[in-house]
Amino acid sequence: MSPEGKTLLNIIILGLGFMVMFTAFGTCGNIEQTVIKSFNSTEFHGSGYTSMAIIYAVFSASNLIAPSVIAVIGPQLSLFFSGLVYSGYIAVFIHPYTSSFYTLSVLLGIAAAVLWTAQGNLLTINSKDSTIGRNSGIFWALMQFSLFFGNLYIFVAWRGKSHITDKDRQTVFITLTVISLVGNFLFFLIQRPDPEPAPTDASESLLPADISDSVSICYLILTERSIQLAVTKEMLLLSIPFAYSGLELTFYSGVYGTCLGAMTQFGHDAKGLIGLSGILIGVGEILGGGVFGILDKCNRFGRNPVVFLGLVTHIVAFYLIFLNIASDAPVAPEEGTQLQAFIQPSVTVALICSFLLGLGDSCFNTQLISIVGFLFRDDSASAFAVFKFVQSITAAVAFFYSNYLLLHWQLLIMVLMGFLGTITFFVVEWGVISSRRDSDYDSI
Repeated sequence: MSPEGKTLLNIIILGLGFMVMFTAFGTCGNIEQTVIKSFNSTEFHGSGYTSMAIIYAVFSASNLIAPSVIAVIGPQLSLFFSGLVYSGYIAVFIHPYTSSFYTLSVLLGIAAAVLWTAQGNLLTINSKDSTIGRNSGIFWALMQFSLFFGNLYIFVAWRGKSHITDKDRQTVFITLTVISLVGNFLFFLIQRPDPEPAPTDASESLLPADISDSVSICYLILTERSIQLAVTKEMLLLSIPFAYSGLELTFYSGVYGTCLGAMTQFGHDAKGLIGLSGILIGVGEILGGGVFGILDKCNRFGRNPVVFLGLVTHIVAFYLIFLNIASDAPVAPEEGTQLQAFIQPSVTVALICSFLLGLGDSCFNTQLISIVGFLFRDDSASAFAVFKFVQSITAAVAFFYSNYLLLHWQLLIMVLMGFLGTITFFVVEWGVISSRRDSDYDSI
């Protein structure tokens, strides 16, 4: 197989591994707050929002050590062992206890930092400048199929149920745990890419064969490099769209599904709509990843048009959600909300919003992954660690305030951050385009 064919196969396997694993975990995150509300147990007093806040808070702090873990054991093993923790978190819901639930939340935060930094590293070392956009789209589209399969199962299993029984919960989470474990083992199919000329930058020492003899020195070098990258002009500007991606991640992956399940106006199908909503979010994600990554038609215009489309798509979705969903839906009790929305609640409008949330998210994330991989190729692990640090800390804040803030305040925060993030992304991309033009001019 040619080197390019091998690297493309690696990207596909990476995407498939994430697809299978996040079929389980993404579905878990989408339904856990609804499931927790239905528990009939005096031994459990947890909150899905609080758990996610803990996960993302620990995730953000753990990004400082993630590059060093990858340097020590390699990206492939980093993916596998991190995936085992994801499986453990899902398994907690089979027989939940408050202590084990929050303990696994902390461990999952550490594992998530390692997992996503390893993913960014593998994506970069299996890509060239000419293929980073395509590969980002392929990975993103494959991974987002997870939203389709897992939530289809929830839609079928929970349709018509107004209450989730213990048996319903155990059946779902045993199935999700097994699926997650299968995804973990797919990572062993990733092959090491053919070697390139020896790097001159210390940051390229990210694969097992290049590991420093001193783990402590490696940790200090990579942590210092992450800090150095974090204060560069480009990374400071990109931190705003990074932060926005964390806020909207919280909303579509945890809050919106909970809102739909709490809408008594949707009748007995409200709980099943959580799964159907997740499917349509996945359709939007897959469509965005395919159009803007696999087809790669927008590269000649730069990344800005795609990000602008993502902003417009999300603004439309937020406005329709504001009109269609009751303001107390994120914090309503298990029996649901009794408040009226601004319009007669419509299932069709709610599901259109799900699709728009997924499409807009794919617009932002494919372009953020692409620009980080392009700008910081020689420091990919450290750069993606900074990306995930900012994204995860804002997600933690968003999951925390989701316990208290009404829906319209959450939407307002995202609208403001979306505008600011889009503007700062434009500034960075204009710098990339300008440097390309200067380079082309000098080569004439």
